Amino acid sequence: MQKSLFLAVLVLMSATCFAQKANVKKAKNLILQEEPDFAAARMLIGEAIQNDETKNDANTWYVAGLIGFTECDQMNRAQVLGQTIDEERKGQAVEESYDYFVKADELAMIPTLDKKGREVVDTKTRKSVISKMMDFYNNQDLVKYGIYLNDQREFRGAYEAFIKHIKLQDLPMMQDDKLQAKMPKDTIYYQYYYYAGLFATQAEMHNEAVEVFEAIKNGLYEPIVCNQLLFQEYQALKDTVKAVLTLKDAIVRFPEEPWFLQNLINHYIFSGQIQQAIDYLNEAIEREPNVAQYHYIKGNLDENQRHQEAALADFDRALQLDPKMADAVAGKGRVYYNNAVRMNEEAANISDAKAYKKALEDMNAEFRKSLPFFEEAHQMEPDNRDYMITLRTLYYRFDMSDKYEAIKAELNK
Repeated sequence: MQKSLFLAVLVLMSATCFAQKANVKKAKNLILQEEPDFAAARMLIGEAIQNDETKNDANTWYVAGLIGFTECDQMNRAQVLGQTIDEERKGQAVEESYDYFVKADELAMIPTLDKKGREVVDTKTRKSVISKMMDFYNNQDLVKYGIYLNDQREFRGAYEAFIKHIKLQDLPMMQDDKLQAKMPKDTIYYQYYYYAGLFATQAEMHNEAVEVFEAIKNGLYEPIVCNQLLFQEYQALKDTVKAVLTLKDAIVRFPEEPWFLQNLINHYIFSGQIQQAIDYLNEAIEREPNVAQYHYIKGNLDENQRHQEAALADFDRALQLDPKMADAVAGKGRVYYNNAVRMNEEAANISDAKAYKKALEDMNAEFRKSLPFFEEAHQMEPDNRDYMITLRTLYYRFDMSDKYEAIKAELNK
């Protein structure tokens, strides 16, 4: 009786296994017919990938991936013919298929024993998966989906789609030299990586953005911007140590870009480390003495420290290296202007009428010294509103009506 029961259980288990394998085969047939039934195929394969008898079979997952692949291919063909397709549905099919194919390859590479007891892997499934994944890569289906999601302002999804496209060539199945040759890590590769980082930034996925920009900060596409964004992402994570290291590394790599040095100096100033700011700036100038922007930044730092003569000398040196630097010209004007402002504050404390009158005369003389520099800077950069606003104030102070009205009209354009 017990033996009969045991045999009955074996028959039942065998029948269940056979039924699930039949479901896999049926699902495949449903998508290969002239009018594919993707919904029915997904229902059947959904049962098979959960069943203990078929969930560890590479072919089960391959067929699962084939459903989305076939649906995507069908929509690609329709699009070529000028037909409107559901971009979101297509993208979902691609991502679904991608994940299933990855799982299929993992299972295919787990050794099993053949009839002779030898360990073998399922190379047939791997080749089929590779072929389909290369189609996704060449058609850039994931890139297209990422662009669509970005247009919908679904930045997290856009990031995930781009990252899958990028990481495709790093999958174990893609490590053959001939395959790698078809997927070069060229400018386009770095460009897609860059966009993935932007999407992560927009989605406030700061850890993911850091991972992206760390990977491409020395790459072939917008390396300066990548380092700037990396610094900002570390700031968002409140990781001051890595933010500062990013700036220091970029200063050495991109000496012609003052943005990094300026932000490092600002960091030191705002954190009360003035001497460190001065020391690092001097080191940068010693390393790259002919970068005009470095001398301009030093002028700003000296001006903030109220070292007037040193600041003027710094701005003059910047102009020797770059005669078209309007900011350095305005910097000289700002030295006199800010000094006049301080003189005005000090004059308010003078009680003696004669001394007070003399202080106001000296103050106005200092304001007048600033005027020609802001006028010259305005001529060099007519659209700079900061220069115009300062000129409006100075023209008003000295009752220069015609020039005041002219600059006010420029500001109101």
